Amino acid sequence: MTPDATRAPDGGHAHNVCAEIDLLAGLWEEARFARLPWDAPSELRELVEDIGNPKRVYAVHRASRRHNFQSLVQKFVVQLRDGCGADYCTTPTCFTCRKRLAGRAPIRRYNMTSARTLATYLATQDNPESGLCPGLKPPKGPPAAVSSLLFHPVGPLRGQASTSRAGSVKGGEGRNGLQSDPVRVRSETLNGGSSVSVKGESRRSSFSGVDQESKQSQQPRFTVTEQPANKDYRSFAANVFGTVAFKMLEWLTPAAIEEMSRKSHPFQGNADGVHKEGDGPSARPENDVTPCRPSTGRDPALLPTDPVGEPKRQSVSEQSGRVPREKVDRANKDIKQDSQREPGPVPMQRRNSNAKVRTASGPRPKRPLTIDPFSPDSLADDPFSGLLRSPRANSGTQEKSARGIKTTNSTLSRPISQLSSAGYFDDVSLEKMPPPRTVDFKVKVGRAQLDGARSTGSSSPSDAVASGVASERSCSNSSTREADGESENDEEEAFYPQALSRLDAEVVDFICDTIQADGTAEQHMLEPSTVRKFHTREGQGKSLKRKSHAVRASSANLKLEWKLFVEQTLFYVLSDPDLAVRSFSANGQLYDSQTLWYCMLRMTRIAPSLVFDSLWVAAASLFAPPKALQSLRSPASKLFPKRERSLSNAEAGRLLSICLHALVAAAPLVKDSRQLSEMSRIRAHGLTFGGSGPVPHQPTSLCLQYEDAFTDELAIRLARRLFAAIITRRCYDEMAEINSVQTDKKEPNVLTPLFSQLDLPDIDYMHILNFSINDRAVHEHRVPILLLDWARAVMVHDWDGSPEVPGDGPFGGALALMDAIYKKRHDLALPHAQFRAEYFAERLDTVQVPVAWLNHRSTRQRTHLLDFPFMFSSATLVSYFRSINFARMSRTFEESTSLQETVEILAARAGLSLHYKDVLTDRIRAAGAKYLVLDIKRERVLRDAFDQLWRREARELLRPLKVHLGERNGEEGFDSGGVQQEFFRMAVAEALNPNYGAFTVDEVTRMTWFVPGSMEPEWKFELVGLLVSLAVYNGLTLPITFPKALYRKLLGKPITELHHIADGWPEKASGLTKLLEWDEKDGLVEDVFTLTYEFSVEVFGQHITREMRPPADAASTSTDSASTDEEEWPQFPELASQSASRPAPQAGNPHLDAAPMVTNENRNAYVSDYIRYLTDVSVRRQFDAFARGFHACLHPKSLSLLTPNILQSVVEGVQEIDISELRQYARYVGWDANHPTIRDFWSIVKRYDDNMKRKLLEFVTASDRVPVGGVKNMMFILQKNGTEDEPNGRLPTSYTCYGTLLLPQYRDRETLRERLAMALENAQGFGFA
Repeated sequence: MTPDATRAPDGGHAHNVCAEIDLLAGLWEEARFARLPWDAPSELRELVEDIGNPKRVYAVHRASRRHNFQSLVQKFVVQLRDGCGADYCTTPTCFTCRKRLAGRAPIRRYNMTSARTLATYLATQDNPESGLCPGLKPPKGPPAAVSSLLFHPVGPLRGQASTSRAGSVKGGEGRNGLQSDPVRVRSETLNGGSSVSVKGESRRSSFSGVDQESKQSQQPRFTVTEQPANKDYRSFAANVFGTVAFKMLEWLTPAAIEEMSRKSHPFQGNADGVHKEGDGPSARPENDVTPCRPSTGRDPALLPTDPVGEPKRQSVSEQSGRVPREKVDRANKDIKQDSQREPGPVPMQRRNSNAKVRTASGPRPKRPLTIDPFSPDSLADDPFSGLLRSPRANSGTQEKSARGIKTTNSTLSRPISQLSSAGYFDDVSLEKMPPPRTVDFKVKVGRAQLDGARSTGSSSPSDAVASGVASERSCSNSSTREADGESENDEEEAFYPQALSRLDAEVVDFICDTIQADGTAEQHMLEPSTVRKFHTREGQGKSLKRKSHAVRASSANLKLEWKLFVEQTLFYVLSDPDLAVRSFSANGQLYDSQTLWYCMLRMTRIAPSLVFDSLWVAAASLFAPPKALQSLRSPASKLFPKRERSLSNAEAGRLLSICLHALVAAAPLVKDSRQLSEMSRIRAHGLTFGGSGPVPHQPTSLCLQYEDAFTDELAIRLARRLFAAIITRRCYDEMAEINSVQTDKKEPNVLTPLFSQLDLPDIDYMHILNFSINDRAVHEHRVPILLLDWARAVMVHDWDGSPEVPGDGPFGGALALMDAIYKKRHDLALPHAQFRAEYFAERLDTVQVPVAWLNHRSTRQRTHLLDFPFMFSSATLVSYFRSINFARMSRTFEESTSLQETVEILAARAGLSLHYKDVLTDRIRAAGAKYLVLDIKRERVLRDAFDQLWRREARELLRPLKVHLGERNGEEGFDSGGVQQEFFRMAVAEALNPNYGAFTVDEVTRMTWFVPGSMEPEWKFELVGLLVSLAVYNGLTLPITFPKALYRKLLGKPITELHHIADGWPEKASGLTKLLEWDEKDGLVEDVFTLTYEFSVEVFGQHITREMRPPADAASTSTDSASTDEEEWPQFPELASQSASRPAPQAGNPHLDAAPMVTNENRNAYVSDYIRYLTDVSVRRQFDAFARGFHACLHPKSLSLLTPNILQSVVEGVQEIDISELRQYARYVGWDANHPTIRDFWSIVKRYDDNMKRKLLEFVTASDRVPVGGVKNMMFILQKNGTEDEPNGRLPTSYTCYGTLLLPQYRDRETLRERLAMALENAQGFGFA
């Protein structure tokens, strides 16, 4: 479906799930926890929530993502260099597959730099796991990149230290009698000092007071260097992907860290100071202490204590992380007793967090820890909710004095709550799950440690509090007491990370102002870099302000606390679809577009990377199929996850609108609508800077700001996922429709909420913030224009240069969004030019691409760019249209030529006589003629045309046209286009003559339309349509004027609006508009307008009236179908003999009182029916015959490229003639542009009226219309034709086929004016000059 579509986890990889649990548990221990700072406004405390899900903690999310990426790179490196070893591997990037395909040919293995380069690229693609080989096995050893690291000692080994330093003493003897280092634990305090505990002795010292020897003891005992290797310094890949930064991707994987720990073990001061080669972690004795293990940084107050309160010395088993069996049994017994005593959740044992995260400490669990990616903490439906105990469940009733701690490990655990079992680990059996760790820890924590943990921003659980019995007091109360300076001890309180539960406009302003005032915003390239509040809010009270306190205000790390808390809040809210939608909604509907855009603008200026990444995480829920669709699948099906969170189309549309507004906010803040449009035109050409050719010029700084915004990797990634979600939701709707899924009500389109927000004139929509009138006017254009820019940016990013593009995925979604906005362009006040993507038009072949498109069949997976013609300009579409016609013409010409050559060869070989050869040629005349030749007399142009076009085969009509006009009367004209133009001008003028009774011309607009019920036979209308088709097919324009309604009907588009008929019938459109806009406060509709529900026309002096009835499709739903069938319009008899057999059309007129009146209730229906009768019912027979002839030469698919306006320009040309533009594109032969005669010529022509301008253009080009695309697409050449000195000399002449005016050089301007006017007034006929 799409690369982002979610899939169920593979049940065969339960060990991977366990590894993920261990990873989250380890990160939960070490990650910083964000807490609401003490100076936060009291209003925020009501919105604070505790976070118990590790996946919802931003620090854990960021670290796990980095870890997963490094692991993925390592897997790809193994796949590229070693392969999977399977016999029938089909993964192209697997070395095993490459080796199998190469056969006996030699194959070169990738070196480390090449493998790292390719692995990094593969790991950054969409859905990179799909590129892994299914048979890939875990690496047997550490990454090969670690083998190049060399370890060197920097001083005496720790085991050889002979002097006692300050803050450290000799360690006690282990089980083997070897010397061991003391256990060192450090906990930072509020004033920046540290409390150091060594072998039961603790003393307090400040960082400034640490002596030199203590500082030296903290220095590393070894250095790490890389083994020298040959390197090509001219290689780009070697200098980029061979750097330490990229090597760290492999060095920081768990296996690499374990290997480096093993190599550094001899330098860490082993008990015996000797490390045997090959010893690894598994070879260490149980009593071996590894001082290089990362310190947890615990406070001595949190260490196990004896009854007298002194820190208790840990046993060797505790130091090594291994728990004696009797302690495990005792802990399990306590767990069982606690579970029986209180079924609430209890804290989980802190996991040991070494390099591999998962260690052998403690027994394996028997029940799963499910991690829900969305819901913060749901225990109601969880069958294992009683297994784990939350520290807040004990309500603070325990004894507050210091007690010994029951422990099964040397490390303490942060409380991790049991989460909703939403199916994330449903496919893992309970036997493979880690064992439950449910040991309660009760400690006494002083106020100093609490304050120190908060002020320094430390988030390690050992730096703050231990997991245990939670206090019942709320965060608000505790923070208030802290602000007031109370000094009582808060005991047995366990901290979760905190975040706000929602973000509204006021909260967004506050947190953004706070971050900007502290100067802790993310460094980014978006402009403006900072945004201040520029709105007002009705009825707003006091704005949120931070508290001030004389003692606490000097906290050094308060800025860091706010930064951590804001980052956690943004991630917590924006990554959750429900919280994000609830944050920016009021009264059940989304914020208005400008308020939502403003909130996103402010947040993207303090943490753009975090905002885009969080929304990207939330957008993953858009790919979950709706519940109604999931019910179609078997419960055992692996197509969809069992308990996946699904969104309805309305919910998905709201989330999609929020994310799209974030993309809009990423663009630079432009406060001019014209500048927005011009920047969009620059981006549509795929350019960074404007000012060249038709591209407008804009400031360089603004162009660079646009480039920075639309090339931001995280923003592009978010846009690609959103556009892929659009097409995915449409697929779900189609699947539901095909399977006839029954729902209570029809689901709206996923883009409906977005367009509801963009419907700014909607008075019922709620405006949260008040902006100035100018700001709102600019914002009406900002969102749709920038959405189109983002769609084009994704398309350019993903395009491979082929006109056949994906119909799904990001590219297909971008096309779908552009198409949806194009259909709403009138409501959004967007011009057609705003949708163009000239970047593609400039790179597509104008001949081959449209011809290949005729045979292309679009599917859901594959479509063509020409299926979306709104992306191309009018000139480009006309060139594609004419390329198709020219290709068809060339093909028929080649077929007839090939047939003639074949006949001549066969006749020569058969030895046919001249008589039989002529007979054969005559029989294949229709198939073998190369041209469609028309021999026309000027006296009977239309009759000769009809006679020679009647019953022509389709292949004859498609050949190149040649016209012989007036040759029988002595005219000499070489038809290279000019004679054809003259023929069509004369033929069409005669056919549309109102005196013939087939067409009528409006006296005001000069528009031509069909005569309702005309007496002319239908075949004549068909031949008139064929004449128009031939002209268009051969690239000629005609001197006719039809209303746009005709071209809409020819393209199959409905005519339902008043503006569709405004150009052809302006008076009728104006009257109907007044009828619709009439206010009955000034009088009833039936009294003021006195209209009956009828349609009337006057034809041949007869007044014909019929009562209007609903169309056939609407009438079919009526119970009385006989009375509602649409009536056929009456036709006048073609011959006098037919008048006796049929009644006259006027005989069927209804009585005066028979038709109902038009009232306020039916006036809308009256207008719709009147438009339908005017443009369809009354002329249906005539139009259908005309349309058959019009489509005879034109491919129906090629017509889909054109809009009604473009088709009108193709048929009629452009009537407005700009002499200045004509002079700009004119060319000269024998003249100079500054010659006096040329200057006089343009001075005379510029003063011509419209009639004389058309005569001049017709005299030179044989057409009085400018072709579509303007004067630049026509030839207008001024060629010198000698010098004229005689009074009665030559007149100007022309080559109409080549657009050349032969102009003699006259002696003065008056002579030129007279001779030119004489030539234009008497121009008729052809001859050779």
